[in-house]
Amino acid sequence: MEQTIRMPEEMTPDLLREMILPADRESMEIARRRWQTVAKPLLSLGKLEDAIIKIAGMKRDAGFTLQKKGLIIMCADNGVVEEGVTQTGQEVTAVVADNFTKKAASVAIMSEVAGADLFPVDIGMAADVPSVTKPEDKVAYGTKNMRKEPAMTREQAWQAILTGIRIVSRLKAEGYDIAATGEMGIGNTTTSSAVASVLLEKPVEEVTGKGAGLSSEGLEQKITVIRQAVRLHRPDKEDVLDVLSKVGGLDIAGLAGVYLGGALMHMPVVVDGFISAVAALCAVRLIPDAKDYMLPSHVSKEPAGQMLLDALGMSPFLTCDMNLGEGSGAVAVLPLLEMGLQVYRRMSTFEEINVEQYEMLR
Repeated sequence: MEQTIRMPEEMTPDLLREMILPADRESMEIARRRWQTVAKPLLSLGKLEDAIIKIAGMKRDAGFTLQKKGLIIMCADNGVVEEGVTQTGQEVTAVVADNFTKKAASVAIMSEVAGADLFPVDIGMAADVPSVTKPEDKVAYGTKNMRKEPAMTREQAWQAILTGIRIVSRLKAEGYDIAATGEMGIGNTTTSSAVASVLLEKPVEEVTGKGAGLSSEGLEQKITVIRQAVRLHRPDKEDVLDVLSKVGGLDIAGLAGVYLGGALMHMPVVVDGFISAVAALCAVRLIPDAKDYMLPSHVSKEPAGQMLLDALGMSPFLTCDMNLGEGSGAVAVLPLLEMGLQVYRRMSTFEEINVEQYEMLR
């Protein structure tokens, strides 16, 4: 059964690594055997069956439920926008973040349909938004321009990760069963492309897309700026905190913390698209066992979308050519997971309906 995990007052990467344990294989085996008794063709729900088995291992409970669902949206601004890498200004970040609280954003409507509660977090917006900003969660008023100087300090990157862990801890204490990831921040496809380029060891042009509607000329500028930032700072691909602090964003670091918090609290966390997947890769590179607590959702239309899923060893549930962000893909998959779970929990067994059980053929 699930256990309450207490966070120490001072968390370090080494301590976190010791505290995060792999998913429970025994619970996964119990769930796998349960699926084999459900009165339907074996393995006929495919990835949904695999997901339920995985969640059983995450929660250490083959009889789990997913009654309370939350979407954590990390909101932050990026100093690199002054280099002309976006179509809009960073003031849009604050407007959209406020709209999350008014159910006036795309993902807010989708979340309502999916039965998920929204938790927008001002981890680093350039301005305070009264409906969102909490001083204890805010690390900085945006990052620096990475083309000229490191985006943030190493300490700020770790503080953002800790904020993500703390948010998951809060949700766990409030009885939430599963978290989805989302983000909002003008310029964050630029920072995400920079981080992806370093961690995937891919040329910048292969992992960089147009984001929220750049022109072809704008894309060339974006690629040039990222190349210059990586060349200037020489981030160490073996050191996630170094990469995040030099060319990353506070939203990416915060989401990495959400994944690590899910692993620590035995709560499944659903990966959204490109930016959320970059953060997931950061979390896995920092603590490999964190991968056991992640679930994919969709494959982003951004160039590195599939590359990141491949690096994470994940296969998406959905292929919808989405690149909205905000957690839209992650909440879209929540009803699918609930459907799979209800079949797993409620459907009769072969024995109960007096039908000979299917055998696993080789």
